Order: sequence, then structure tokens, then C-alpha cells
Amino acid sequence: MGSLAASALPLWGQGVSSRGVKPMPRGKPSGLPFHARFTDIAEHAGLRTPLVYGPPRNKNYILETVGCGCAFIDYDNDGWLDIFLLNGTMLEGAPPGLTNRLYKNNRDGTFSDVTEKAGLHRTGWASAVAVGDYNNDGFDDLFVTYWGQNVLYRNNGDGTFTDVTEKAGLLHPGVRWGSGCTFVDYDRDGKLDLFVANYLEFDVQSVPKPGENTNCNWKGIPVNCGPRGLPPSIPALYHNNGDGTFTDVSVPSGVAKAKGSYCMTTVAADFDNDGWPDLYVAADSTPSFLLRNNHDGTFTDIGLESGVALNEDGMEQAGMGLGIGDYNLDGNLDILKTHFADDTCILYRNDGKGNFEDVTIRAGLGVETRFIGWGAGMYDLDNDGQPDLFWVTGSVYPEVEAKLPSYPFKTPRVVFRNLGNGKFEELFDLAGPGVTAAHASRGCAFGDFDNDGDVDILIMNLNEPPSLLRNDVTGTGHWLKVKLIGVKSNRSAIGARVTARYAGKQQTQEVLSQASFYSSNDLRLHFGLGPVDQVDLDVRWPNGNKESIPGVTSGRLVVIQEGKGVVKSEVFPKRMV
Repeated sequence: MGSLAASALPLWGQGVSSRGVKPMPRGKPSGLPFHARFTDIAEHAGLRTPLVYGPPRNKNYILETVGCGCAFIDYDNDGWLDIFLLNGTMLEGAPPGLTNRLYKNNRDGTFSDVTEKAGLHRTGWASAVAVGDYNNDGFDDLFVTYWGQNVLYRNNGDGTFTDVTEKAGLLHPGVRWGSGCTFVDYDRDGKLDLFVANYLEFDVQSVPKPGENTNCNWKGIPVNCGPRGLPPSIPALYHNNGDGTFTDVSVPSGVAKAKGSYCMTTVAADFDNDGWPDLYVAADSTPSFLLRNNHDGTFTDIGLESGVALNEDGMEQAGMGLGIGDYNLDGNLDILKTHFADDTCILYRNDGKGNFEDVTIRAGLGVETRFIGWGAGMYDLDNDGQPDLFWVTGSVYPEVEAKLPSYPFKTPRVVFRNLGNGKFEELFDLAGPGVTAAHASRGCAFGDFDNDGDVDILIMNLNEPPSLLRNDVTGTGHWLKVKLIGVKSNRSAIGARVTARYAGKQQTQEVLSQASFYSSNDLRLHFGLGPVDQVDLDVRWPNGNKESIPGVTSGRLVVIQEGKGVVKSEVFPKRMV
């Protein structure tokens, strides 16, 4: 089956938003086969513990609605992706045993909970997670933001982690609502620095109650207050001193000038192709920031002039999640940003000089306005050589559904298949039961947990266990995975760029510490290649050095070490043991 006709769609909400956005009419389905199919195997895999984030049936405070992220991380370097899940709590009546959880990949489609052994047991209002090897010891570390106090976990290399927040100089005074975070080597000195967004100032004692003012009302129904009406916070930048400690450089770097917006997911990537990582921050109900790296330790916000602060109508949107990739195969990093119901998610096309154009409508995304979007990705889901779009959805107002059934709390996931001509087509049942299932989802991470050559998806669901969408790809599409190891650059190679050239095409990806919504994806880059079985690779390392590796055969993982080229080539799929 192809896409469903508009008349056959369930009426999740065809209403008009405050911006007056109506869904565009759906065209005739292409009828093309889609060779990816997603099935939720979380229960079988052993991922049965729910994410608790406030009460399930009413949300009196915005703190209870936002939720948190997750990570694919190979914490023990065995070549198999493990899973790190954040968790929340409740302001009253929290059940015992709430904690973030680490699951070790058993290599047979199941996972074992190793949280206690790893030393990652912690209860609180977790938000986001960033993955990166900040001390260059060969093992990826974890940074987690909270409403409260953020935490840096050093990976000890023996299956355990140590909280080194205070030792690293990352304790902050008072209560902050840490949101998006990312490791980034902004000065290209080979050491990972840390950028931390902060959402807003929240105090349970002073925040207005549902329905108390116009910011606590949605479509005539009293709901939790915010973000509008609450004070926004300011992001922070910490410089890695190389001795296990960090220095707050928010003010001298210019990052502290990014004021007045409710910052959420952050991505560090080179958006203007000058070889230096920039910082993009999705902001909720306020202009988003694009902090351009000035090459001298400072940043300048160019969000408005570059075209990524607002939509093409000059309107603010409820920016939550970010998917980064090269959807049109021109060698530039484009941006997918998720938004609120009765609005479209937005697709920005990059011209390669850091200028972006809103191509949402012409790309075909304007047909979907029903859901609140969160975690997102720009990945080739069916290995046809064209990056697709995926995002998860879920409401923030469980109270609304009883009075407005067209706005349910739990909603399905969204897949837009890349048609290869700058246009996308929304898919429904064709993408499998893992996509059509309804949940109130938040963070999601993309990675190949079973090492079979496709992209699987880990999803956080409010007050439910997570979803683990196993992707089963059929067809004849080829693919290639690339893992980078920095030497002079940071060991995780965060900020490195790989361009795959094949059949007159090129596709560019960068190693990102955070994307989606508050989540960290597989640090191995996945290239769908379609009918092509051999590619040429160009690698630009975070310090600017470049390497070219011609004639790489598909259907495998290649490990590239800085200065040495390919040091390992492993044919996939790997046999589960």
C-alpha cells in the first residue's frame, strides 16, 4: 500500500492554529514500494521499565510535560550499541526506584539492565543527554541535564561510571532547568568542550496554576502554564581545560548574549562549511538561535539573517526537536525542526554558506499539521540512497482529549519518504506497526542496535516503557557505516564530516553529540547508497585536516583512524551470539 488519502485519515486535529495554518491537500500516492518496516520489540528486548514524568492523566506544571531523551552508546567498546534511558519523577507520590537506566546489548536482540553495576542510579527530573569522550581515554562519557543540577559521568572503561561534576567544575549555583546539551570542540584544540542550553526559570511555588491567565489556557481549556509568561534562561558554554576540568566561558564567548528565548534541543555542526562548528538551538515559542563560530573563541547569533530563527512568514514556532542531514544530496547540512499541533514541522534547505530557505511547503511537509512533534531524524531508512524524515509526536495536555477528541494525548509517529526530487511523501501503515502506534513520545535516538545494516529507532514515551523500533529492510539497497577515531582531534571525532561520493551524487554527514530531541544517536555514520556498491569517502576531521579514501565497498562498517585511513573493515550483518 502507498500513502493514505486525506479523506481516510483519522481526525487527530484538522483545526487551524493561531498562525492560521491549515494542512495542504494531499497529492496522489506515488505507489512506490517502501522497503523499511518498523516493529516495536521493546518488551521482548527487556526494555519494560516506564518513563515516569509527572502524573499520567493531568499535568499541572510545564515541568511534568516536557519529558526527556535517550542515547545509543557503545559504552564498553564491544561494537554493539547499548542503551541509556533518562527518567523523571513526580512532585508528589513518586513511586520508588525511579532512575535513569543503562542497558547492555546482549547481541541477541535483548538487553540487560546494568544500571546499578555501572553506577548510574539517580532520581530526578532528567532532560537531555550528550555523548562524547571528553578526556580522550577511548571511552565515551555522558553528560545529563536536569531541572536541578546537571551531571557529568566519566566512563571508567571497566563498565562503571563516576559522577565527576564537582571535580570537573560543572556545579552551578541554584536550580536551573538544563535542556539541550552537546559536546563540541569549538576551538579545535582536540578537547571536547560543553554547550548547555537552559529552558526557563521554574519554581513550583510561584508558577501560576492551570487556567490562571491567558498563558494557562489552550482552546478554551485550562492547562499548565508556559512557556510564555515564564522567564527564559540563558545558555552556557564550558571550555575543556584538558586536565579533567572545565571553565565557564559563557560571557567572553558571547554565548550569554543569546537571551530571550526558551532554548531546547541543541546541535553543534558546521552549517556554513568553513570548517568550524556552529551551534543551533531550537527554541520553544520564540526565535531559535544559530550561533556562528567566529574562529576566535567567540560566537555571534545569526539566526534571523540566516533564515533559521523563524519560518518563511516571519513567525515564531514551537521549536522542540532537530534532525540534521543532507536530504537533497548537495553536500550541505539541512535542518528539520519539529513544532506544535496546528502547525507544520519545518524543513530548512542550506545553500552551503549558512543561509537557509524554508522549503516546507514545496517539499510536501505541509500536509501534516495534526501533531505536536518532538524527537526527529534525517536518515535513509530504506537504504535507497535518499535520506528520509522521521519524527515522534505526543501532546502536552492530557486533559484536552476529553473535551476535544480531535486532539488526543497519544498520537502516532511520522515518516516522510524522500522521493529524490526535493519532495517527500508521508507514509502510514506502509512503514509498519511501530510507526502507526500511538504514544505520547518525546526523545528518540537513531542507530543500528542489531548490526544488520539499517537504522533502528529508540523512543521515549511518557508514563510508559520505551519503544525500540527494529527496522527490517528488504530490497536491494546498499549501505555503508563509518566510524571515526580521532587522534589529534577529539577521540570521539565529534564535529568530523564525512562526504560519500557515488554515482555522481554526494551525501554529507557529521558526527553529532546531540540531535533529535534531547538525545544522542549512534556515533557511527550510516549512508544508504541505493544501487551503488562502492563509494569514495572524503573525511574532514574536527581540526580541519582532510583525508580521502577511494573505492570503499558497501555492506560493511569501516573504521577510520585520523592519519591512518581505514584500520578496520567489518562485513555486516554481524552474527548475533
